[in-house]
Amino acid sequence: MTRFVAGNALTLLETGQDYFPALIGALDAATREVFLETYIFENDGVGRRVASALGRAAQRGVRVRVLVDGFGGRSFVRELMPVLEADGVQVLIYRREVRALSLRRHRLRRMHRKLVVVDGEVAFVGGINIIDDFDRGAPERPRFDYALQVRGPVLEQILAAVHRLWRLVSWANFRRRLNEPLLAPARTEPAGRLRAAFVIRDNIRHRRDIEDAYLAAIGRARHEVVIACAYFFPGRRFRRALVEAARRGVKVTLLLQGLADHPVLASASRALYPHFLALGIRLFEYHSSYLHAKVAVVDGRWATVGSSNIDPFSLLLAREANLLVEDGSFARDLRISLERAIQEGGRELHHGAWHRQGRLRRLGSWLAYQFVRLAIGVAGYGGKH
Repeated sequence: MTRFVAGNALTLLETGQDYFPALIGALDAATREVFLETYIFENDGVGRRVASALGRAAQRGVRVRVLVDGFGGRSFVRELMPVLEADGVQVLIYRREVRALSLRRHRLRRMHRKLVVVDGEVAFVGGINIIDDFDRGAPERPRFDYALQVRGPVLEQILAAVHRLWRLVSWANFRRRLNEPLLAPARTEPAGRLRAAFVIRDNIRHRRDIEDAYLAAIGRARHEVVIACAYFFPGRRFRRALVEAARRGVKVTLLLQGLADHPVLASASRALYPHFLALGIRLFEYHSSYLHAKVAVVDGRWATVGSSNIDPFSLLLAREANLLVEDGSFARDLRISLERAIQEGGRELHHGAWHRQGRLRRLGSWLAYQFVRLAIGVAGYGGKH
């Protein structure tokens, strides 16, 4: 159940250019305890700076715990993990992989969250991995993504989630439960005025919490829905929600990848475009750099920032985490940022032009769509999803 709490202060961080200085500053100020979860922890300039900050904290007596996904962090295990452990950082790997990722369901269940909690006082929630923004994007533009710096009562929900997963992975790795209490419990006194809720997706009690939060917000929409999503392959329920919103007069805008870092999934997503465009849904592809954002704004009042894409791998398989916000001022700031991205890097697609593209490209999209559907079915997920 989604539980909104008031009294929070949130800072919207756009791209790693905002995020990494704030993160490293918080790590350098840590005095008691740090939790960090990430899907990718790359051994590049950014990764080494974050690793150094974690190591410095551990060396001055802070208890530092780092959890990295075993597939997304394959190079991390070889290259940065030994360095962190030598500095006294406790490191765990979520589902360590020694072979290539297969379509077996348990191998597709990844830890895709990007969460940090420092001293129970400040948290970071979003979609930004620990990787240089410029490693694959256009050289003049960073990878386009968001994170939030969080203070206030919602920290209790965030800290409980990271602490629980750390204990769960500890048990899975060592077959013993770690019952060590938190050194720095969450600071829950009001820090601002915003209402926020922390939602996760797991394979036990919270299988549909993030998807349900999206669907509820879209179902209530009366004026506008704006979604920016890197990997967009919605299931039937999600597609129906967007279509019904458009039919009742809601202005629906989608900002999706133009430069594709996963071409098959991007091509499969494009097979859905004609259906959306025919209903008047506005669709933009972002070409200034790699779009990695996973955010939405509904009716200028409800917003979400997090790690969850709108595809089966996020909504049905991976561990994800989003922050929901009910506040007009925050939603307006995020909406302005998205509008700026659309103006500066978006290319709008139109129904007629899309149908005039070559048959070969349309066939490629159809084949990719069928392949992704088959992959979902082989993994054991299908039907209405």
